[in-house]
Amino acid sequence: MRQPPRSLCSQPPEGALSTLGSGPARTEWRKLSLLAVAAGLLAAGCTMEPHYHRPDAPVPASFPTGGVYQTQPGSGAERSANGAAATDIGWRDFFADARLQRLIAIALKNNRDLRVSVLNVEASQAQYRITRAQLFPTIDAVGSKSVQRTPKDLAFFNQTISQTYNVGLQTSWEIDFWGRIRSLKDQALAQYLSTAQARKAAEISLVSQVADQYLTMLSFDDLLRITQDTLKTAQDSYNLTKLQFDNGTGSELALRQAQTVVEQAQANMQVEARSRAQAENALVLLIGEPLPADLEPGLPLSDQSILTDIPAGLPSDLLTRRPDIMEAEQNLLAANANIGAARAAFFPKISLTGSAGTASATLDGLFKPGSFAWTFAPTITLPIFEGGTNIANLDLANIQKKIQIAQYEKSIQSAFREVADGLAARGTYDQQIAALERDVFAEQRALELSELRYHNGVDSYLSVLLAQTNLYTAQQLLITARVNRLTSLVDLYVALGGGWIEHTGDTPRPADDTADYGAVDKPAAAVPASSVKASNAAG
Repeated sequence: MRQPPRSLCSQPPEGALSTLGSGPARTEWRKLSLLAVAAGLLAAGCTMEPHYHRPDAPVPASFPTGGVYQTQPGSGAERSANGAAATDIGWRDFFADARLQRLIAIALKNNRDLRVSVLNVEASQAQYRITRAQLFPTIDAVGSKSVQRTPKDLAFFNQTISQTYNVGLQTSWEIDFWGRIRSLKDQALAQYLSTAQARKAAEISLVSQVADQYLTMLSFDDLLRITQDTLKTAQDSYNLTKLQFDNGTGSELALRQAQTVVEQAQANMQVEARSRAQAENALVLLIGEPLPADLEPGLPLSDQSILTDIPAGLPSDLLTRRPDIMEAEQNLLAANANIGAARAAFFPKISLTGSAGTASATLDGLFKPGSFAWTFAPTITLPIFEGGTNIANLDLANIQKKIQIAQYEKSIQSAFREVADGLAARGTYDQQIAALERDVFAEQRALELSELRYHNGVDSYLSVLLAQTNLYTAQQLLITARVNRLTSLVDLYVALGGGWIEHTGDTPRPADDTADYGAVDKPAAAVPASSVKASNAAG
């Protein structure tokens, strides 16, 4: 059978005892040493948690550079981050659109998913306080009455009915010699801090979701505009072609070709109107209320100014920037602490219970002289046979830690991939958009020339039809590339840990700060996220 783990607690200094020889001096010194060790265990306890080592990051030491990852010079009109890291840039400074800033502020106040995250932080905090309270004695005021009947042949003086009244204090305390409760306390603390980081990640994600959805809605506005322009141009061409057909100077084939452009534009306009309405509905869901009627005027998609030159830094920076990575590490710390609790279950559990008060056979005699009574009942419980439960719990705790290590490493790999994807997008979209803008200009000119050749009888209407279709497709591709570029910059900002502070220069608040969300005042027992290192060291 597998042996239980050895205690990690301190042992008496036997070397010092051997220098005293034998006799009364040695006996007294041993007593004092044992008392000192017991007092130390009572005051500080010990722990059987494995020493925590942060796993090595399973990613390269630097982000990809060169090729598509090389930042290309833009138009020169972009705002600069001036070398500031993403975590130091407030979202109000990252986004220049006042309308978008207002929508993000409303979402941070109203979003229901974020509100649930805040409440989860408070619930985890309360659970931590519940677990930590087990380290202290419980004291209860107790009042009781008991009535007992004794068979007549066993009763004294034929008193078969007896009753007792008790009033006093009752206390119980499990002495945490082996650190079982301390390990559970550390586990609850790590879970609380993990929930706080999850809430932080949810807030940062909400900022990016509102921005992405707002930019998507603007892209549908632009698509609607070019579809309406295409429909107007197609309708004018159709009217002219129909007039020629009615006058006998045009063919029915040209008329039907012109009609197809009109009908396709009509259908596309309904698709984009529907998509635009659905995009607004998604934005309303994110901000938690209908779009306010007094929203500031917004910027069109082509005029959106977003910081483009945020430095990526090193992959190791993500360990302190990304709340999802910090959340995964806190889950790993919780699993590590749970191993300590599972190890401590192999050792004796020592509990002290007692009571003190008054006892009397009559109610009016409870507080008379001589009625004081007390009990003291220390208990030691040593597990001998548990059917393998303790061993299975220890195995489970070790497996759960391995799972959390894998989750932690995966979160680092996912973060590395998101940043690398953002760098690749930043290095390619500018030149793609420049090429698409030149393509739109060329297609516009081709349409003008095709219409001129058709009206002069040089070409058939098919050339006009193809030119209109090509221009419409090129305009759609340009709008799609623009919105993808902007959303990729937003995603890169978030992937680097940005979006937590409102203004550049603000002091980042703790991840468990819920004061801005209508939460109740936190009691003094609440532990801020900034104290996790001190708490773990003390535990």
